[in-house]
Amino acid sequence: MRIKVGVIFGGESVEHEVSIISAIQAMNKLDQEKYEVIPIYITKDREWYTGDMLRDIEVYQDLSLIKKYAVNVVLYYKNSSYVLQKKSFLKTIVKELDIAFPIVHGTNVEDGVLQGYLQTVGIPYVGSNVYASVAGQDKTIMKDIWASAGIPMTAYTWFYDVDYKRDSDEVLKKISNLKYPLIVKPATTGSSVGISICENEEMLLEGIDEAIQYDSKIVVEEVVKNLKEVNIAVMGNYEHQKVSEIEEVLSTNKFLTYEDKYIGDGKGKLKNGKVPIKSSKGMASTNRKLPADLDDKLRKEVERIAVSAFKALGSSGNARIDFLIDEKAKKVYINEINSIPGSLAFYLWDAKDINFSQLLDDMINIGIKDYKKRISKTHSFESNILKGFAENKGLKGVKGKLR
Repeated sequence: MRIKVGVIFGGESVEHEVSIISAIQAMNKLDQEKYEVIPIYITKDREWYTGDMLRDIEVYQDLSLIKKYAVNVVLYYKNSSYVLQKKSFLKTIVKELDIAFPIVHGTNVEDGVLQGYLQTVGIPYVGSNVYASVAGQDKTIMKDIWASAGIPMTAYTWFYDVDYKRDSDEVLKKISNLKYPLIVKPATTGSSVGISICENEEMLLEGIDEAIQYDSKIVVEEVVKNLKEVNIAVMGNYEHQKVSEIEEVLSTNKFLTYEDKYIGDGKGKLKNGKVPIKSSKGMASTNRKLPADLDDKLRKEVERIAVSAFKALGSSGNARIDFLIDEKAKKVYINEINSIPGSLAFYLWDAKDINFSQLLDDMINIGIKDYKKRISKTHSFESNILKGFAENKGLKGVKGKLR
């Protein structure tokens, strides 16, 4: 009997279209003899749909087709099963699921929100749990945890948008402890959305105004000189980890932009802030050198820090960790983690002779193991607290209201 895998993608996120690309790539590579693939698409207005048509990338050129022909569903637990049920009057069960596989990017989906829902429902799922997902999406929490673990990062600070609006001078005074050039980032977005490089205060003010459009928390950090950007993926959980090949990311820009990541060859152009799905292959289209041009010492340092950072956050599944290297000083700085990387970073594992199908298989197995560990722990007690509360007349006022 095949394992029923519900692949969840889309969602209310600026990385919505990128998630669609990553999910369709993965669904096409899941072993069809081992898994029954059930697409679950979340629209930008948070409606859930399922149907085989959702595996065709052409469908997403006209979203009205999805609402017309796909099935609008909800996920919940019923009669000892995890089911997708129609939202219509008849409430027919459309599909049963064994495990959920979130392939989502960005705010409201990758950041622990979706994971919390799945865990509340009780369904096994692939990837990091709620806590690691939150830390992996919020750069302020991420950096503070890594700082406490002694993991090397560039100097940084962060602030709330409301504090900047109330007293910008105080925030700028805090930022003045950093050295230009600076990079300004929204704390919880991904795919380089809302990021600016600032050479002076005038550019800094513009960068902050841009970042505030996307987030309530803003991170400002020093730019690494003599920069080489490299990425590595880590797969496993807090018990066991293995690392992928290291890539060197090539860009003509001062940092890897949204277009670098998802447009690749430059033939596609952003329209109304959206990635043109037909022209993009996701992160697989990025210009890169694989393996990265690193000496053995730097390579081992990147691998060591990556594993330490993965464990410090309590990550699980397959995460890509991005690094900044000062080539002249031979210093390695961690940049950020991608709990669910674009295209699932399959190209990094392919270079280690782990093909995409095997990668997905390994991720599902880790998700099953994590679920078994989670349910083996005690999360509640048999207790007479409420009984004692009633005996102590704690319900006296309530009883009066119930009559």
